[in-house]
Amino acid sequence: MKIAVLGPGGIGTTFAFQLAQAGHEVTVIGRGKRLEQLQRDRAIVTSSGKRAAVEVSSALDATTPWDLVLVSVLAHQVDAVLPALAASAAKTVMFMFNTFEPPTRLREAVGAARFAFGFPAILAHVDDGTLTSEIVTRGLLTTVTEAAWAKVFTDAGIPSVAHGDMESWLRTHAAMVVPFMIAAGSAYARGAGVPWKEAMSLAGAMEEGFRVVVELGNTLTPPAMARMSRLPVPALAALLWTATRVPSIRVSGAAGYAEPRALIDAMSAAAPGQIPRLLGVRP
Repeated sequence: MKIAVLGPGGIGTTFAFQLAQAGHEVTVIGRGKRLEQLQRDRAIVTSSGKRAAVEVSSALDATTPWDLVLVSVLAHQVDAVLPALAASAAKTVMFMFNTFEPPTRLREAVGAARFAFGFPAILAHVDDGTLTSEIVTRGLLTTVTEAAWAKVFTDAGIPSVAHGDMESWLRTHAAMVVPFMIAAGSAYARGAGVPWKEAMSLAGAMEEGFRVVVELGNTLTPPAMARMSRLPVPALAALLWTATRVPSIRVSGAAGYAEPRALIDAMSAAAPGQIPRLLGVRP
């Protein structure tokens, strides 16, 4: 398959590496320093020394009938690339990022027939052009809207599943992940796990987020996250407290707070006046 990856951060680079290793023709679309690194190497280079050859470009070729364009930018960056995606000859455009907004606008922008959405179960970062990644292989796997793409990713070494209600999945995940992202950022900044008091505040915000998802008419899903939503606040706090003492989670905090801020703002817009605890922990 001919696949373009737009947004070669840790997640996009992991997909590019795995898909290229699996034999697909992968083109990575980058900019700035990352583009320079990719143009120099003409490959994805991992921290273990492995290489996967890819094509590199500074822009998406609108005339190429890509089997898949994988869009792994942040939610607040997607508007800048929507015109190019809408004008492209891609057969499928899959958006892959954290969002609390309904996907209706994105579906309409590229056309329902070629719209797809996914979410990666991957911890990854790129340092000086070198990829370090950890792909989740048990529990909450990479999730996509279509079973056919779940198989493509699974065959490429990224175990994936399909889910029929991606809006509910994304909103549930946002409610869960925002406190974890803030906790990771705090732990990274201080070089140590968050204190119990902070973990309790973030856990209260998580409980509030789950409640808002239900009040907006969505289902808490998948089952593992639904079970998490039923835990008492001290148990959620214990999860946060423990997670920030795991090196791979703590280092993910280097990404900063732009993403959790954007998610909280989207939640506030969807449920005005209903998320005081989330707004209280907004960095």
